[in-house]
Amino acid sequence: MDRSQKSESVAQLNAVFNESGVVVVTRNLGLTVAQSTDLRAKMREAGASYKVAKNRLAKLALKDTDYSGIDEYLNGPTALAYSEDPVAAAKAVVEFAKTNDKLEIVGGSMGSQVLDEAGVRALASMPSLDELRGKIVGLVNAPATKIAQVVNAPAAKLARVFGAYGAKDAA
Repeated sequence: MDRSQKSESVAQLNAVFNESGVVVVTRNLGLTVAQSTDLRAKMREAGASYKVAKNRLAKLALKDTDYSGIDEYLNGPTALAYSEDPVAAAKAVVEFAKTNDKLEIVGGSMGSQVLDEAGVRALASMPSLDELRGKIVGLVNAPATKIAQVVNAPAAKLARVFGAYGAKDAA
């Protein structure tokens, strides 16, 4: 890499750190190309990204961002998983690490809150933003449905009574 490529890489990483809701640092312990491709595909499905970056350039990009606390995790063969959704990247990495022992979770950060491996795993166990939205919609919808049932119940009872009288008169 020449100097201009390095500065461009630092600028891209800085943009990632400024736009992400969570950054997870992982250590690659000999992932094959197929495994790495599978991991990237799973990350994309979850709405996250996975990037291998030089530690020195990543540390430069971390300066003046909320994620400056994770620079201590950037040593050895590391890669960064990140997403705007605060849970998506952590969930995808933890799921992949369960089935593949060549990916180790080192730590991460959610904004200025630095997380260790246990913190990342705890974050992955939380529901995602879409799941929370679905639950809120369900909670808001449930009372409205019950109100509609209560309001319609007297009318339905009247209709049944009139139907019974009509059937009685017809007989």
